Amino acid sequence: PGFTGHSELSTCIIQVVRLQKGPLSKHEVQVPPHLHVLTGLSSYSNYSVRVSCSNEVGPSPFSSLLHFVTPESVPSVAPKNLTFDLSDQQLSVQWAKLQEEELQGKLLAYKLQWTLGGETQEPLLFKENWARLSGGGRFFNASFQVSACTSVGCGPWSPPVLVLPASAQIQVGRSHMWVGLLLGLLVATVVGLLLTFVAQRRGKETQFGSAFKSPGAESSVFFTAAQSFSRNMTDLQESTLDTLCINNELKDKLQDVLIPERLLTLGHTLGKGEFGSVREAILKTEDSSLQKVAVKVLKSDVTSSGDIEQCLKEAAYMKDFNHPNVIKLIGVSLHRRPGQRLPIPMVVLPFMKHGDLHTFLLLSRLGEQPFDLSLKTLVQFMFDIARGMEYLSSKNIIHRDLAARNCMLNENMSVCVADFGLSKKIYSGDYYRQGSVSKLPVKWIALESLADNIYTAQSDVWAFGVTMWEIMTRGQTPYPGVENSEIYEFLIKGERLKKPADCRDDIYELMHGCWSPVPKCRPSFQQLVVQLEALHLGLSHTCPPKEHLLYVNLEGDEGELDRGGEAAGPKAPAWSLEAEITAEASSWSVPWQRQAEDEEKDWLMMGSRAALAIGGDYRYIVGSCGTTEEEETWRGRGEAENTTQEEVREDEDDIINF
Repeated sequence: PGFTGHSELSTCIIQVVRLQKGPLSKHEVQVPPHLHVLTGLSSYSNYSVRVSCSNEVGPSPFSSLLHFVTPESVPSVAPKNLTFDLSDQQLSVQWAKLQEEELQGKLLAYKLQWTLGGETQEPLLFKENWARLSGGGRFFNASFQVSACTSVGCGPWSPPVLVLPASAQIQVGRSHMWVGLLLGLLVATVVGLLLTFVAQRRGKETQFGSAFKSPGAESSVFFTAAQSFSRNMTDLQESTLDTLCINNELKDKLQDVLIPERLLTLGHTLGKGEFGSVREAILKTEDSSLQKVAVKVLKSDVTSSGDIEQCLKEAAYMKDFNHPNVIKLIGVSLHRRPGQRLPIPMVVLPFMKHGDLHTFLLLSRLGEQPFDLSLKTLVQFMFDIARGMEYLSSKNIIHRDLAARNCMLNENMSVCVADFGLSKKIYSGDYYRQGSVSKLPVKWIALESLADNIYTAQSDVWAFGVTMWEIMTRGQTPYPGVENSEIYEFLIKGERLKKPADCRDDIYELMHGCWSPVPKCRPSFQQLVVQLEALHLGLSHTCPPKEHLLYVNLEGDEGELDRGGEAAGPKAPAWSLEAEITAEASSWSVPWQRQAEDEEKDWLMMGSRAALAIGGDYRYIVGSCGTTEEEETWRGRGEAENTTQEEVREDEDDIINF
């Protein structure tokens, strides 16, 4: 024992075991130093280790087990047993999977490359241990190699394997080929002579020959689908992702949603647009059941591989979406065009029974049998769209074309946001290119987007406000009487969509807040969801009379209400909930609701730091929305002055001109 009463350590025993794989290994080391490097460990493996040290008295108990995982490494060996199945249409390549010990990591992909005529092609990546390449004949005399890849890198290449025509079979069967050919010609000649003899004999029975021959039991009229791909592809090979000039990452994303063309039967056209058409279709699923779907078909005159790749990129985004208010991708199919090098992409989507929301709203007003829609139903439509857009914005997806026409109604009357991101890609930039005004959906586009071609989640909020206006007007066209070319000047002057008839003040204030010239002052979709949900809960499905609109008596006590034509007590359920919404509103405010004109102008000038845009004749506010204290001051509905529309317009003009 030393001066401290303890004996110094002399040796330590380290026990190491690879979980479920190997025996326990034991290492005895001298101490000090209190350090030992373990060698001979396998990559990407689970190990446990414990230590016991000894002094002159004896050994200590073993420590608790310490678990650790060794890092990944590149595969140690190359895949083996490379085999081919060659036909005129395609080449199937298969190889043996590597074992876990051989991979030394998590498999990301297999890399396949081939050399033809002394030129090595760019490698292709495949997740499985097989690959199908179209155009089998072009791979004659090509040598293939395969390698396995982990996150660290790729392992060694397999030895080259040559793809050869079945020359041995051709040589063996060549002597028999002539015999079969001669026999076939002889049989064909005999059959031809017999048919000629029979035809001549029947022709003598009447001077008209077979002109009056009975059609028999077969019907002379045939009915077929508009277009069916359920045919044998003998003369037209089925398109695969390998026939497209797209990157390997995109191929991998779409591989599990690729639908063979033969499983789709197209029906009539449901609608047409800038990108192409939407058609009703029947999809034959894996269990042989039939599913009614909608198919978006790109325009047939699209021949650019870049356009096709952009379309498929958006489909790849769609496949990861999973929300009841966002339309979900079923799959992608490729339609092979005769005489064309590139196929046409077809995006397969769920069939929406009630069509798009805009048409549905129009039918409620102008259809042969108009029908009423309660305010609760209309707010439900808004709530569904806000939920879908909240989900998309959380995925960093900017819609850029949100409108009632791009929202679909399913069989449960729930609204699903559609065409998110797809339009801007399908139109290849032309739809939103500054200068092509005729193709711009300018009546839904935010002020900053019109000025600078800038699109953000806040610009989607602007479009959502216009969509709310569409819903409240039952499908009317925004800005009636204003031409597309005049929209920007109309908005920059401070003009906005007028309050729809029979629209409650709180709903109009909500949509009006979406049109703030300061993007940061607009509510987020998360805030819109909260407020619309609260509004929806306070409504009934009853369609109230037009004259019975709820309004606030600002001169009375807080919570006191008046209802035109009849009295309403202070405990009216709809208003108590509305007051709760106002009290819990989030930190955004509509800048036009101020106590007085002077205070409103001062607030906007100081809080937003209005600035003149340089390099153009447009002007809009680009600053912040003001401090939280200011927002709290002006948030309460009962504390705001009830300004008229004319005063609001004058205030906006003063602010913009400043």
